[in-house]
Amino acid sequence: MDNTNASDPSSKIDAIKQLIFGENIQEYNSEFEAVKQDILNKKQELENLIDDVKAELLQNIDNLSTDINIRITELENTLDDKADALDDKKLDRRLFGDLLIKLGEKISQ
Repeated sequence: MDNTNASDPSSKIDAIKQLIFGENIQEYNSEFEAVKQDILNKKQELENLIDDVKAELLQNIDNLSTDINIRITELENTLDDKADALDDKKLDRRLFGDLLIKLGEKISQ
């Protein structure tokens, strides 16, 4: 028996594992690797889903921004049209003054 192997902590651990688990250790390792791979696959699926949701959110934000800009432009145009209509309906002070003078002259006649 080799004393270097007997005092090596990793060989002692291996010997203990072999005693506890025996032949099942390979099966446990295989199951562990399968679980590990499944976790990695799920992680990748989640990362892909996050990327998809992020892209969709960015697209929705862009669409909303475009829609808001269109509506703001429409509101500005409507406001400009209303302001122009008010300017057309606004009473001209000079014309109003002339009308009052003429009305006053007619009343005094």
